[in-house]
Formats: sequence, structure tokens, C-alpha cells
Amino acid sequence: MTHAIEARRAAFKALHQQGCFIIPNPWDIGSAVLLQHMGFKALASTSSGHAWSVGQQDGRVPLAQVLDHLRQLVQAVDLPINADFVAGYADTPKGVETHVHQAVDTGIAGLSIEDATGDPAHPLREQSDAVERIQAARQAIDHAGGTVLLVGRAENFLAGQPDLDGTARRLQAYAEAGADCLYAPGIHSEEHIRILVQAVAPKPLNVLIGSNHTLTLADLAGLGVRRISVGGALARCAWGALHKAATALAQGHFKGFDEALPYPQINGLFGPGRH
Repeated sequence: MTHAIEARRAAFKALHQQGCFIIPNPWDIGSAVLLQHMGFKALASTSSGHAWSVGQQDGRVPLAQVLDHLRQLVQAVDLPINADFVAGYADTPKGVETHVHQAVDTGIAGLSIEDATGDPAHPLREQSDAVERIQAARQAIDHAGGTVLLVGRAENFLAGQPDLDGTARRLQAYAEAGADCLYAPGIHSEEHIRILVQAVAPKPLNVLIGSNHTLTLADLAGLGVRRISVGGALARCAWGALHKAATALAQGHFKGFDEALPYPQINGLFGPGRH
């Protein structure tokens, strides 16, 4: 791997050592370039946003296409990229290890593994199985030099099992299995966030912010959160704007264009020397 990629990975790890930062989630090359232009220090892919951009449901994009997407993001910007790698795109821990190897080779700086199954009848993996998958991902990263940051995700609250104690136990187990950063999407209250920050300390906690959230960056930093991601929220904003403008067109008027960015502003993002 090139010196530039290793420098990004080192910078990404440094971001997790102190303070609190926002890591927004682009869904394609253009949105990644825009977010870099706006001054963010790192970016994360979004499985849902990417899937929608290619006309598929979240979780239905083939691994090869996901890897190509990650490679394109890495090449498009000079920022560290964290991969939303869902459950590793594999049925077994060995498969997770193989696929994480492939993801590391794209040049990403971080990678998350979740414990959701995608099966509504059994939405969460058994904790022992989930731990083995984190261990497999850790092995793959260490074999490649150990510079990619590993994120362990507990999906309890998104999977309809909002058990805070169980979530904390899973995150602690993932930390012991080798996760560098912990993440429990669906946690919103200050009390719950504070409890999980303390549960995983001294390792950093990522908090997901989506719709209808009143907490600010300063609030979350005060709670001890180290990293804030937004998942598919920015992609949903873009889809919402498109839908609003197209609805206006269908009704025979053009008011939906009122909030569009000017052509020169957008086009200028992609000129020579954009990095």
C-alpha cells in the first residue's frame, strides 16, 4: 500500500484519540468530492445510500460492486474512508476474514462489521458468532499490517431489541475481540449515550445521527462521544429534494428548483486540481 494511504490511515486513527468529529457518509464520487471540499476530515461509505444510487435495496449490492465502490471513493478524495461493510458479506467468520482482506486492499482507512443477520425472524446473531466475526476481521486487518481501524457494531436497537445492557455487553465483547471503535446505531438519549461511552471506555464510541435529533456536536462531545456518523441521512436528503422537485414537475410547475445549487458551483468541484 502506498505511503499516501498509510498516512490517511494514521490520520484516521489519530482522529479517534481525542476530541469529537463528524464523519459524513457520501453515496457516490460526486458527493464524496463535495464533502471533502467542505472541509470534513474523514468520510464513511453508506450501504443504503450506495444501494439506492445503483437502483437496489440496502443489503442487495454484490460484494464485487461494493469493493469497486470503495476503491472509487478512496481514489476520488484525499481523505480517510471508513467502509460500511455490513456483516462482512459472508455466512461464516472465515468468509468475513477473506472479504475484509479484499476491503483492506481497496485502500480504506476503517471498516465496520455489524451483528445483524438481515433475517426478520432472527435479526441479531448470537453474541458468540458475532464475536468470532469481529475476531476474523481483526485477523485479516492484522495480517495486512494492522493499520485499518476496526469498528464493531451492535444492532440491538435497530433490530427491535432495545436492550441497553445487552448492547453494552456486546460492545464490550467486540472491544475484547479486537474492535478499535464501538458503535450502537439507534441510541438517541443522552442517558443511553453516556452509559455506552462509559461501558466501552477507553475505546471510542460512534453515535449515529439521523432524522429528528436535537443533540448537537457540542452536546455529543460533552457526553464523551468521539465520532458522529449520519448513515444514509445525507442520501435521504438528496432523494427528498429530488422527490420534491419531481413532484412539482408532475404538478406542472417548477418551484422545486428554487433550492438547487448553481451550475458553476457544482461544476467547479470537479475541475483540475480539485484535491
